[in-house]
Amino acid sequence: MSEPAAKECGKCGRELPPQAFARDRNRLDGLQPYCRGCVARYGAAHYRRRREAMGKPVRDKPDVPVGHKWCRTCGEIKPHGDWHRNATASDGLATRCKACKAVQGRQGHLQRKYGLTEAERNDLVASQMGLCCICLAAPAAQVDHCHETGRVRGVLCFSCNAALGQFKDQPEVIRRAAAYVEGIAWKPTLVAPGVYRLPS
Repeated sequence: MSEPAAKECGKCGRELPPQAFARDRNRLDGLQPYCRGCVARYGAAHYRRRREAMGKPVRDKPDVPVGHKWCRTCGEIKPHGDWHRNATASDGLATRCKACKAVQGRQGHLQRKYGLTEAERNDLVASQMGLCCICLAAPAAQVDHCHETGRVRGVLCFSCNAALGQFKDQPEVIRRAAAYVEGIAWKPTLVAPGVYRLPS
């Protein structure tokens, strides 16, 4: 379909060239009924009236200085350096600031991996008096779970959680390690070629 040589804006009534209208494939002429200027001038007010008529909340758009962006999650205005890049966005920046994205990332990780909310994790840490379940000295920071059943066992410090991982969650290996530290040598005795006897 060929574009008209000029089109009348349904809002201001001016005859304008087709370039003054945004495209709309659902219209017969392929153009929006209002010119770009009217959409910019009256579009927000129309949107606000429609939302208020439906009983939905309407946010006031803050006055943002150049080089800054408003985060709709935390409601703060931050410089562009506090945002991740997003090539598909109109301004080239993500919709949430880095801090909000990090918080939501942690919450999503807890939910996906352990089935916990952040409040449940905090309750678990509080029930341990904020300390690691194993060493009882370092602050609890990492959620520990059974790799077979997926059941959450507690919240450990980084070192204790890493140690359990190195021992591959095998209780008999952990018991031998504890006995070794206590001075009991668990050295096997060679009784035949390729056959070793462990001390009882």
